[in-house]
Amino acid sequence: QRKSNQTAPFTTSTLQQEAARKLGFTASRTMRVAQQLYEGIDTGEEAAGLITYMRTDSVSLAPEALEELRRYIPERYGKDALPAEPRTYKTKAKNAQEAHEAIRPTSIMRTPDSLKNELSKDQFKLYSLIWKRTLASQMIHATMHTVAVDFYCGEGNSFRATGSTIANPGFMAVY
Repeated sequence: QRKSNQTAPFTTSTLQQEAARKLGFTASRTMRVAQQLYEGIDTGEEAAGLITYMRTDSVSLAPEALEELRRYIPERYGKDALPAEPRTYKTKAKNAQEAHEAIRPTSIMRTPDSLKNELSKDQFKLYSLIWKRTLASQMIHATMHTVAVDFYCGEGNSFRATGSTIANPGFMAVY
């Protein structure tokens, strides 16, 4: 068995890296769309900022955000998906500016699907990325069953085949 741990909530640089890797966004496009999400989108009832401030080096979440996540996870994924204690992460960057918390949705209850009609394509993609990463960061690790088979074929020829199956998806259920 092998554990796969979830990653910390987004900082400015990790958001830009992930948006480039998964969405093909440039850093400036990512920040432009993040600024729109931060400033607010008219959700029908009112104009609401959907994410916290997007220029941060911090990976910590506010206590009220942790509370909301810890209520939401058992509702949506079952009580087994919630660790006994809230997960905390340490900032790796030296001289980190930690005045702001990590980039997260202002409310986890605003699911990407519930906002799909109010958001542009880019806004929806980036908000989904932030929403999922924040939610996954507070769930239990995933457990995998791994197996490897070595084949020895003649003198000096060896081949290895490896595979894994998911025993408990944990945070992977979000993705």
